Amino acid sequence: MLKKAPKLKYIIKTKSKGNIHVGPTSEAMIELLTLLFLSSLAEEAKSKAFEEKSATIRAHHLRAISKVSSKH
Repeated sequence: MLKKAPKLKYIIKTKSKGNIHVGPTSEAMIELLTLLFLSSLAEEAKSKAFEEKSATIRAHHLRAISKVSSKH
């Protein structure tokens, strides 16, 4: 498991069309939002696994939750 959020500044720069400058506060905000999204996804997958009486979170739990959350 990762102990630190990955640096997203490099990914944003490579995917952007032009020369974009991301400040340190913006980079921190992006990383925090990513971590919040991943933790909420994990919580929803945990509840989905609990509904199916499974002790482990499997890939199909994550797929089902990501389909639902992408529609919203």
